[in-house]
Amino acid sequence: MTALTLPRAAPRRHTVLPGFGLTMGFTLFYLSMVVLLPLVALIVRPWELGWDGFIKAVSEPAVYASLRLSFLTALIAAAVNAVFGLLLAWILVRYRFPGRRLLDAAIDLPFALPTAVAGIAFATLYSPRSGWLGQPLKETFDLIVAFTPSGIVIALVFIGLPFVVRSVQPVLEDLDRDQEDAAATLGARSWQTFLRVIMPALLPAWFTGFALAFARAVGEYGSVIFIAGNRPLYSEIAPLKIIQKLESYDYAGASAIGVTMLGASFLILLAINLAQRWVARR
Repeated sequence: MTALTLPRAAPRRHTVLPGFGLTMGFTLFYLSMVVLLPLVALIVRPWELGWDGFIKAVSEPAVYASLRLSFLTALIAAAVNAVFGLLLAWILVRYRFPGRRLLDAAIDLPFALPTAVAGIAFATLYSPRSGWLGQPLKETFDLIVAFTPSGIVIALVFIGLPFVVRSVQPVLEDLDRDQEDAAATLGARSWQTFLRVIMPALLPAWFTGFALAFARAVGEYGSVIFIAGNRPLYSEIAPLKIIQKLESYDYAGASAIGVTMLGASFLILLAINLAQRWVARR
């Protein structure tokens, strides 16, 4: 008689992390404490004012002007970074020149430099009275940068540039050069190769960098507060209005401004993500 052989159980795979239940439970707990609960508190607190009070709090002339300034300057800075960040990533990937590694490392400087230090440096550099750049601009072109919305844009460009470069750079490094050679062999010009071969592959990462730069800029405070001038209805940003509300113990009013910024940012980022998915399908 032949012995009856039973199928062997599959060997149990060793995992570095604990089981799914424990890992998922810790993840949900962490997200709840760090992200979800603060967001819920931010959304719930303004309704102490009621709907009419909420509308009144965010429609004050100074608050509305600060919200408009924050989003407008953030969009302008993100658009500038989208253009020059792509050019800078292209130079770093496609060319070899002395000081390339130093330039590559300097791109991450806004991540390491305290934003308040950057704001003070920009305010000093672009001061119309004694700034190295601000004084010549004032005397030659009658152009004032510091303490104006233009200074806000410059500060936001500084803190948002690394997001575009670091989003596009790895995709550009992994891009197959054979497609460009094939396009050139078929008679395509340089600009045609860039627009029809290279840019479609870069667009998802490019949109991602633009969205990250915008999200970083719209709530920026430290690097902007020193160069903005903080003139109501002119150069006063929304985060400063939130700080002013908190200092006067108007927590509901500050939360109302925060909820408005959160909702507007969500809608803009949603539109960017939808455009990114549409481009990826094409």
